[in-house]
Amino acid sequence: MDSPFLTFITYFNLIMFLLFAVLYSYKFVYIYIAFRAKRKKEAVKRKVRIHNYAAIIAARNEELVIGELIKSIKNQNYPEDCVDIFVVADNCTDQTAKVAKRAGAIVRERFNKLLVGKGYALDYMIKIIEQEYAANQYDGYLIFDADNLLDENYIAEMNKTFNRGYRVVTSYRNSKNYGQNWITAGYSLWFLHEAEYLNLPRMVLKTSCAISGTGFLVHANLIKQNGGWIHHLLTEDIEFSVHQILKGETIGYCKHAIFYDEQPATLPQSWNQRLRWAKGFYQVLGKYGRDLIKSIFFGKSNRFSCYDMTMTIMPALLISLFSLFVNGVFYVNAVFEVIDEKGFVQAMNIVMLKSLIGYYG
Repeated sequence: MDSPFLTFITYFNLIMFLLFAVLYSYKFVYIYIAFRAKRKKEAVKRKVRIHNYAAIIAARNEELVIGELIKSIKNQNYPEDCVDIFVVADNCTDQTAKVAKRAGAIVRERFNKLLVGKGYALDYMIKIIEQEYAANQYDGYLIFDADNLLDENYIAEMNKTFNRGYRVVTSYRNSKNYGQNWITAGYSLWFLHEAEYLNLPRMVLKTSCAISGTGFLVHANLIKQNGGWIHHLLTEDIEFSVHQILKGETIGYCKHAIFYDEQPATLPQSWNQRLRWAKGFYQVLGKYGRDLIKSIFFGKSNRFSCYDMTMTIMPALLISLFSLFVNGVFYVNAVFEVIDEKGFVQAMNIVMLKSLIGYYG
């Protein structure tokens, strides 16, 4: 006869499995929709309005790469006089400002050791644009990281989606260094999945997409309504997405607007970035989690998008670690119950056998 402890752990694991299966099963629907969407013919091309854009680059010690990004923006198949390039050299100790200015960008240097982060740099530059370049009447802001490179049709494609009424548009994030090693390849595959198997089906279903770090377009009026760039958590991109969705905004996705991003190539770099992302997600959950859950049940719009974002920032890792801890306690307890009679190796075999019987028996 099974012990009460074995019965408990069996049901505990079953409940955890069913919980995750139910909460995330909609992702399989996303995959199916993505495959279907790829087979559909493209819509008939229509004449679109040409908008004025300000491309904003927040850079810190990026003298080696920023010149190439500015060059790729200038080489767009889009009217050159409709795009101005602004660089905020944020707390730089190298020649980023000089390189950017030499490449043709409008450059401002920012030195602030208290308000540190991309969000503060973006807000600094946006306020300068609104004060000093208001006469240019920019319709939107294109946001890039200094190590990005743009496909020559990037802005033209983003402009098409912008003309469909989306006030926030994200794009297809490709990789500059996919083949460098398994770490860069893993990052690249994840961003491909994020673009084509998350944002694409969201676009097909007419729910809201989510921006991811860099390579996105925001309507200038939306920024004015917000009072500038007001998002300063560790993951300001997901914070911005969640905030806009809660306000009823639908974020669009342009699959034909391709840019290239450089991925971390070493384990320490990857670990530090992933740790920052994890902390940032928990910050967003703490700040917006209650409103998201409330909007799922009582919201007037974007109810499914609120659910989607809740699942995105939910601390699944912590829940998984809790599950591993509970199972670990079970195994240790079970081993000590039989170790005196059977020996260590036999005890482990018995415990594993009982566990398998509990799962499959």
